[in-house]
Amino acid sequence: MQKITPFLWYDGQAEEAIKLYTSVFKNSKILSISYWGEGSPFPKGQVMAATFELDGQQFYAFDAGPQFKFTEAVSMFVSCETQEEIDHYWEKLTAGGGQESMCGWLKDKFGLSWQIVPPALVKMLSDKDREKAGRIMEAMMKMKKIIIADFQKAYDGK
Repeated sequence: MQKITPFLWYDGQAEEAIKLYTSVFKNSKILSISYWGEGSPFPKGQVMAATFELDGQQFYAFDAGPQFKFTEAVSMFVSCETQEEIDHYWEKLTAGGGQESMCGWLKDKFGLSWQIVPPALVKMLSDKDREKAGRIMEAMMKMKKIIIADFQKAYDGK
């Protein structure tokens, strides 16, 4: 069992979110789901607690009302090696009401923020050649979804 597990609070949408996430990420599965019953403070049959894995990372989900909302202060960082991976996650996580943001960030239809980013971007942004790093930052500030080829052009000064 992993020592630290992200805990996600939903407002009646935990089961739908879990099913979406486990369908989007490879090597993912629902581990357990329990539901609120009669006499509980929430609708009978709504998810009380669930555990699931996304590509081996375990998460905990809870359906307990609108008191708390997701913010960009916490996001899921998805490292993508190829443009095809970026395109896949971007399309699947923005579908059905998700929102594109800037610089590789998006919100899914449940309000959870995701960063869909290639590791090369972080490396380019921290390049000791500050001119190259500056061009990368400038290119990134113009993008919503990350386009690896455009970063490479900016990095190369083309």
